[in-house]
Amino acid sequence: MHWYTGEKPQYPLCMTNKKLKIVYLTPSLYIAGGVERVLTLKANYFAEHFDYDITIILTDGKERPFFYPLSPKIKVIQLDINFEQLWSLSFLRKIPVYLYKQRLYRRKVGETLMQLRPDITVSLLRREINFLCDIKDGSKKVGELHITRGNYRNFNDRDTNWAKQLFAQYWMHGLVKQLRRLDRFVVLTHEDARSWTELSNVEVIPDPLSFRMETVSPLTSKRVIAVGRYSYEKGFDLMLKAWAKVAAKTTDWQLEVFGSGNREPYLVQMKQLGIDPSRCRLNGATNNIGEEYLKSSAMVFSSRFEGFGMALVEAMACGLPVVSFACPCGPKDIVTDGVDGLLADAEDVQQLADKLLLLTTDDALRRRLAANAVKRSHDYDLPQLSLKWKNLFESL
Repeated sequence: MHWYTGEKPQYPLCMTNKKLKIVYLTPSLYIAGGVERVLTLKANYFAEHFDYDITIILTDGKERPFFYPLSPKIKVIQLDINFEQLWSLSFLRKIPVYLYKQRLYRRKVGETLMQLRPDITVSLLRREINFLCDIKDGSKKVGELHITRGNYRNFNDRDTNWAKQLFAQYWMHGLVKQLRRLDRFVVLTHEDARSWTELSNVEVIPDPLSFRMETVSPLTSKRVIAVGRYSYEKGFDLMLKAWAKVAAKTTDWQLEVFGSGNREPYLVQMKQLGIDPSRCRLNGATNNIGEEYLKSSAMVFSSRFEGFGMALVEAMACGLPVVSFACPCGPKDIVTDGVDGLLADAEDVQQLADKLLLLTTDDALRRRLAANAVKRSHDYDLPQLSLKWKNLFESL
């Protein structure tokens, strides 16, 4: 496995007389999260290969080491607002403390940007989106959203009552008002872009693939892999229902699942479905998911909804044919049904089972889809996607 932070660019750098100065605003970099990983990958690449002057402004995690390695060319400013303190406070205590911290954050961001005078300020759409466009530092303002509109701030029909729904509508109205003021608003998929009907400043730039293996799967093992958290949105309950149907019709294929979270409800479901635990193993998270992809011959993706679906791209880059629900949002942007993978209707267990069974019984189909999947995955290589960001920044 190699990481993109050290790759050579595949194209000539733009020669300019002045370094483009970019500031990113994000809570912290000590967490092993997807946003932190993507920001670090992009910032490193921009600093090392485009020679951009990059500064990252943080609010939390003072004195905690960054989880992902950061280029020495990148400057970090820690404002030490410590919004994480709110996690330990009662609801009534949170209100005055939050208001104080938000005022402090606004003042410090304003002072810092006026001092730095960046060309472009990028918000990862956290607390600063409420005031960023009011800061007259001369920079162009860009927003990045790393989840979908429907799941931003977790306002969804499944766990909200009427009061929360009313507040969600009010909050979204205020958010859209701020997003209109941005010079560009970047989302991960075309499907999500279409949901922001009120905006005319939306661009689509997916997240980059974070690693590429030196080889691809030989597709010789009779093993299907699934990757993700053991949580409702990943749809592992639907996947197990589909697998029970597949396992009843094939005797030599097995399913290996890797992820963090509570596996117990899914182990109970396996017993209820009569799934042989020797042919369906629910594993914890792994630090070497690339090797697990290479040991497999197909990947199943059962999410009810996604922000993007990076596990699909990772599996395809490792030479796996994929079977996925066409859930919102991501799989329909990534996979072309019958070309580089197979798509089943969202949450349609029987379709998922049928397409999984097709992959397990048709070796020629697996190999054709796998070859096309590898080709498709190159669209998500960091050098490719960095050009989209370069064009966006320099157009501003």
